[in-house]
Amino acid sequence: MAAIETKRIRNVALLGHSGCGKTSLAEAMLYISGGTDRLGKIADGNTVCDYDPEEIARKFSLSGAVAPLTWKDIKINILDTPGYLDFAGEVAQSLRVADSALIVIDAKSGIQVGTELAWDAATDAGLPKSFFINKFDDNEARFAKVLDALHDKWGKKICPLTIPMVQDGEVKGAIDLVGMEAHVFDDAGHHSIHAIPDESAEAAEKYHDMLLEAVASADESLMEKYFGGEDITRMECANGIHEGIIHGDIVPVFCGAATKLWGVWTLLDKIEESFPRHTAKIEEYVIRDGEEDTVEINPDGEPAIFVFKTVADPFVGKMNFFKVMNGTLKKDSELTNRTTGETEKLTRIYTIKGKKQTEVDELVCGDIGMTAKLTNTNTNDTLTWGSDYSYSKITFPVSYLAQAMIPASVADESKISQAITRMAEEDLTIRYENDADTKEMVVYGMGDMHLAVLAARLKARFGANVRYEHPKIAYREKITKPCDVEGRHKKQNGGSGQFGHVKIRFAPGEAEGLTFTVSVVGGTVPKNFYPAVEKGLQEAMAKGVAGYPLTNLAADLYDGSYHAVDSDELSFKTAASLAYKECLKLASPVLLEPTGDLAITVPDGMVGDVIGDLNKRRGSVMGMEPDAKKKNYTVVSAIAPKAEIMDYPIALRAMTQGRGSFSFNVTGYDIVPAMVAAKVIENAEK
Repeated sequence: MAAIETKRIRNVALLGHSGCGKTSLAEAMLYISGGTDRLGKIADGNTVCDYDPEEIARKFSLSGAVAPLTWKDIKINILDTPGYLDFAGEVAQSLRVADSALIVIDAKSGIQVGTELAWDAATDAGLPKSFFINKFDDNEARFAKVLDALHDKWGKKICPLTIPMVQDGEVKGAIDLVGMEAHVFDDAGHHSIHAIPDESAEAAEKYHDMLLEAVASADESLMEKYFGGEDITRMECANGIHEGIIHGDIVPVFCGAATKLWGVWTLLDKIEESFPRHTAKIEEYVIRDGEEDTVEINPDGEPAIFVFKTVADPFVGKMNFFKVMNGTLKKDSELTNRTTGETEKLTRIYTIKGKKQTEVDELVCGDIGMTAKLTNTNTNDTLTWGSDYSYSKITFPVSYLAQAMIPASVADESKISQAITRMAEEDLTIRYENDADTKEMVVYGMGDMHLAVLAARLKARFGANVRYEHPKIAYREKITKPCDVEGRHKKQNGGSGQFGHVKIRFAPGEAEGLTFTVSVVGGTVPKNFYPAVEKGLQEAMAKGVAGYPLTNLAADLYDGSYHAVDSDELSFKTAASLAYKECLKLASPVLLEPTGDLAITVPDGMVGDVIGDLNKRRGSVMGMEPDAKKKNYTVVSAIAPKAEIMDYPIALRAMTQGRGSFSFNVTGYDIVPAMVAAKVIENAEK
């Protein structure tokens, strides 16, 4: 193969619902192109893209993987992505460096939730899209039905390029609608060209006309020929498809059977002929002072790279995956990290095929590579040679499913902190915090599967065994009415004794915590004991009636007495604590719970179900409005208790089949209803 040039690179992201065959398609493309010498199978755990032990064990993709191949002097970087919703962050990373998106559909299942989400994600990323209808040879497959559904949902831009060839009632191959010829496949995926059989002739003519109409609608000169009854040549059709894909006027549809290698040869041909290259788009970037602008890609300019993925490897160290956004990157290059301002030397650079690393001397603009052991470089960082700009960053979904992470043993406790920090660098959808109120390490994930995989990787990579528990809620308490109490502490042991006596007016306070005032007259309590009284109250407030911290307490020390010999600071601290306990008996304390603003984005038809569920969760709907970004979606604004939405990521996904999303921010504390408070107190006592 000749030296790689930017114009001969295609970066294609494979998207779709879980189980539709993305990894199998990537494997077929690698095998047919000679990128691998055997056809791996997911069931056997030997595919190129699913190489992580957890992926092999679970038999589906958990991480994005890069798999380059060569086809007719074209380098195609396949970016295989997970279909499971818990790993949406991996999809976002791949889309950021892809130049087009190929959405895989199961011919039996048709359009699924993952199909719609893949379309939306690719659209948000501004990428040209295409479809590959997989498993089209299955007896239960209905290609025409799936194609019609695509056409109905996304309009006339849906354009078939290949359709099944039916002969004697069975799918025997595929028809290339551009050349109007039938391809019959052998066991190795190669095809021989035949005339279109009579059984498929009518369908071929119908879809060929649909193709020409789509191509013509994207080009005025071709439109004149089409409506003038003139023939559109094969070359004109191919060029029209290329331009239509780049500008989003055409969304091509291919068909095949990845595990049989059927249709993959044709797909590779079309990627080579028609899919866009890196220079087909204009990259957005942000100047350091915050002004937004755009920059055109220059393959001959100074080198600049964007880090889209980081992997924490316990042996190799930190591995940074990047795309060369501008110029040519050579090994031993010294680039400046525009996030940290520090200079990094890329001593070695590699291309990656699954887990296989191949060292190279240089990578041209548009290519994807990896470098290791950069000290201060992470995902979303831009590294440039001289220019002071940063490429637009990946926006990751926020995780809200919380679990308390508990070390399995004392030995594991010392490993967790560093291990979870490393994993959070790798997966930016993982959040963790040490909750000061509950004294727990709380980790947030996208879902149950996400957190289960995190625990497995912590054990496999760092030897840290953890288990999860339902996290505690940081309840608080406050009094609801004023009271006037006294606290008297007297202790005599034969020698010097202890004596402290205070009279305090308690009331609900305006400020969080303790508001302490003194109105003592006549020196009944000496000034030097005031701090001891305040400190005694602050320490006592750590526990209310139910054992939760008391807040918003106003206390006025107005009287008391002391003993010239026996009084000391400890005595007055104890007296203040006794007064506080009397206050809890008289001032009708109530339990408070954290509440926050909840914004739920769901399809219009599911709003009723969401509101009904919110009512069960003690939520209060504050309003609804159409979503500004998504057509036929509504944003429901509500206020809800944190305790009731701990499992909301799972519940909302089940209610909306994965179409819904939400955000939640704790904004304050509200009184817990009496019946709920009784259960909380009962559980706390247990």
